[in-house]
Order: sequence, then C-alpha cells, then structure tokens
Amino acid sequence: MEIMPLIDVIFLLLTFFIYAMVLVVRAELVPMEMREFASGVAAQPSPAVTISIDSSGELFLDRVVIAMEDVLEEVQQVVAERPETVVYIAADERGDADRLPLFFELYDRLANAGLDIRLVGKPGESAQE
Repeated sequence: MEIMPLIDVIFLLLTFFIYAMVLVVRAELVPMEMREFASGVAAQPSPAVTISIDSSGELFLDRVVIAMEDVLEEVQQVVAERPETVVYIAADERGDADRLPLFFELYDRLANAGLDIRLVGKPGESAQE
C-alpha cells in the first residue's frame, strides 16, 4: 500500500494551518459579555495589548491578572518594544461591583502616558447597517 500520498496530504494540511495561525491577530480577552457601541467599527490588525476588567472588578493584562499599580509599567514595556501597539480596554457588561472608578483610574493612567487607547465592545445595530 502506498503511504506517500497520505504523508503529502498531512504535510499540506500542516502547512496550511501553520500559515493560517501566522495571519491571525488575537486580542487576549477574558471571556465576557460586551456592551454594544453605536460608534463601533471593525478593528484593523495591529500589535495589541488588552486590558480587561471582569465582573468582579479584577484587572487582566492579556488574560493574566495584574495589579493597577503594575499596568502602566507593563504596557509601556510592550509599547517600547513595538511602538505601533494599540491598547484595548474591555469590561464585562455584567457585574456586581462598581467598576467605574477603576475604569477612570485605568484610563487616566494610560491616557496621561500618551498611549493609543481603544474601547472594545460589540458593534451596535446602527453600525451594522
């Protein structure tokens, strides 16, 4: 029985999936329900770092728990390595904690550092038309 055609097909599939993974742009988010924004537009691929605020008010930097005091330093290290990096902020729509003061403090720290900040949410119905 000829096994060479089978090996060729396997390598072809392997090559396809490796190439597809290279082209994928990922924003590391904690799984959550997001709000809809009327001003929402599709994100353009660029280097990104994501800061998430979960329903209990805990901060995550690309899915890793982080303290508020460490966020700016960590983000600035990433931006120093890749200056075109965009900072995305996402917050869980649901929650039992008041996260607005946390969001304001986070945004204030990042904006004062001159970083490119964008909010993440679901596109609103008017944006889909």
